[in-house]
Amino acid sequence: MANAFSRPLAGKLRIFCSWLGITLLLLGMMCSPVTVNAQLKKGTTTPKYNAVPNSYNFLIHTPADYSPREHKSPLVIFLHGRSLCGRNLNMVKKYGVIDAIEKGKIVPAVVLAPQNPGGAWNAHKINDLINWTAKHYAIDTTRIYVLGMSLGGYGTMDFVAAYPHRVAAAMALCGGCYAKNMDGLGEVPLWIMHGTADRAVPISESKRVVNYLKEKGKTNLLRYDWISGGSHGLLARLFYLQQTYDWLFCHDLRQNPKEVDRNFTITQQDLKDVYSELKWFKDMFEYD
Repeated sequence: MANAFSRPLAGKLRIFCSWLGITLLLLGMMCSPVTVNAQLKKGTTTPKYNAVPNSYNFLIHTPADYSPREHKSPLVIFLHGRSLCGRNLNMVKKYGVIDAIEKGKIVPAVVLAPQNPGGAWNAHKINDLINWTAKHYAIDTTRIYVLGMSLGGYGTMDFVAAYPHRVAAAMALCGGCYAKNMDGLGEVPLWIMHGTADRAVPISESKRVVNYLKEKGKTNLLRYDWISGGSHGLLARLFYLQQTYDWLFCHDLRQNPKEVDRNFTITQQDLKDVYSELKWFKDMFEYD
């Protein structure tokens, strides 16, 4: 298949358009001082301990424009890697979706970021968290998205394999799948990415999933990219990239028949430039 990382010209054009949009936004804010505070609001992130019996502690983020009486919001579930395991929810802010939001990324969704105390992610516990969130927040249950890296990449695919009917789209980064029956992965728009130079989780783990789906004839909703020379930590940049969220949000459980979007591309230049748009500290989590 064609590798999406081979289109530098399209990437440069998209970056230019992104910077142009940011410039126009800033000019608009300068001309309209009354709206500055609203533009800069990031929303609210709340820690939840022991909110769901026999499940995970988690962070829940609501965007600045969250208005449960007016409309329901999509739900994004972020599953972290091994280095963030524990019982201190501040760890979950070290990288990923919540960190991207705190560094300026606008994610127009409720974000659920559980913390795994250790071991493999449990798909049923994640499902319990989704049920709790849908009960306490105005969630559009046709627009639930899951993405994770490393151990969270395994968790993403394990959850999709167990509950494909709940997920509108998923992105699994440098992970694999522990599920014995992976048929459910072929029922959801799924984008798998892995670096060829990953020293923490071998690319063979992702390739095993792809080969399984090929053998089963379940690749209609599958996208996958092997990033040439990509390290384990390189994939963390995807949480800070706009195309990641644009791709997820263009899918919906109401689509009939289901389709996977193959128009959005992510280039090596996109990954190289993403941090320049955000306040960032250097930490690649090479062995997450």
